[in-house]
Amino acid sequence: MIEIKNAKNIEGKKVTHFIESKENHIIDASGLTLLPALIDPHVHFRVPGHEHKENWETAAKAAIYGGVTTVFDMPNNTPPCVSFSALQDKKKKIFNQLKSVNIPLRHFFYLGADKAHLHEIESCKDDIIGIKVFMGSSTGGLLIQDNKTLEEVFKIAQKHNLPIAVHAEDEEMIQGNRRQIKGPLSYSDHSLIRGEKAAEKAVHKIVSLVEKYPTKVYILHVSTHGELEIIRKAKQKHLPIYAEATPHHLFLTVDDYKKYGAKAVINPPLRKSIDRDALWEGIKDGTIDCIGSDHAPHTLEEKNKPYGACPSGMPGIETMLPLLLDAYNNNRLTLQEIVSLTHLRIQDIFNLPLIDDVVLADLNLEKRVGHMKTKVGWSCFENKLLKGWPKIVILKGKVFNIE
Repeated sequence: MIEIKNAKNIEGKKVTHFIESKENHIIDASGLTLLPALIDPHVHFRVPGHEHKENWETAAKAAIYGGVTTVFDMPNNTPPCVSFSALQDKKKKIFNQLKSVNIPLRHFFYLGADKAHLHEIESCKDDIIGIKVFMGSSTGGLLIQDNKTLEEVFKIAQKHNLPIAVHAEDEEMIQGNRRQIKGPLSYSDHSLIRGEKAAEKAVHKIVSLVEKYPTKVYILHVSTHGELEIIRKAKQKHLPIYAEATPHHLFLTVDDYKKYGAKAVINPPLRKSIDRDALWEGIKDGTIDCIGSDHAPHTLEEKNKPYGACPSGMPGIETMLPLLLDAYNNNRLTLQEIVSLTHLRIQDIFNLPLIDDVVLADLNLEKRVGHMKTKVGWSCFENKLLKGWPKIVILKGKVFNIE
């Protein structure tokens, strides 16, 4: 049994909290606040095929340091996770890697929607958290852009009661934008090529499909005020549409290309301040349901290539909670909102079993973002002074002290 004494809950009241465990611990949590451990519904842990960027040994450590004990891993691997055999192979590799570091990270998997493998979804339905659809091209080769295949995915999802997680950008519009920009491209052109209208067009299409096939749809990394308006109206019609925001879209804008260059190249791209502000408004009015890190590490060598050759994505799992706690300290979020965005709503949307993991955070601790536990070892938020950090994480009754 683990006994946590003298912790504060999110209302600021002192509590004693017990967690079932094979280990016996009494933790004096004076000065710390007790929160449910984070569920990250959007990670790319790069196994199999890209272990030079990340593996589940390094990613599990990064997760713990970020107060995260549950993750949903994406299928754009090599080979892509689009079949029963690929899924089982992936699960075996991950089991061995987590065992080697003795971190029993809770994890769920998306199966990738692929035109040639849609028949595989039924055989995988009991082993996955949902189906991942890439409407816009991103890291990996998974892409569905024809309406017939997209509609077939919705039919299958409805039949088997599976949520669909969507990367909503219109590929045709992206390619059209690319052709219109002449001359050498800069990193900031990424936000023009993958413009706001490409995201809005894709979300419009998704809403029309949900109206026809009312299955749960989780729209990943919403980044524009236009998308939010469409989603807000869909929610008013009581359609089963849910929206995710990422820390990089909440805390960065197109102005940050000047500072971070290739590191800031992500899909969907950084947006204008009007879009960032709309995301914060979407959190306040409930249009944004969840926050996911979209942890998508690449090596610095890969990222420092010229635009067009550098991959999109950035690490983010271990800075997500400190950024949110800093926002709390700056009166942008309440602790209740953080718990809802990073745990309760995710648990509800995806019908997860009860997760009793906790994180003890020091809301008054100020320090700068330092070296990352992720294998690639960098962050766009490196050296940023943040107030509020996780100190102790309890995962499946196992205590992890964070230095």
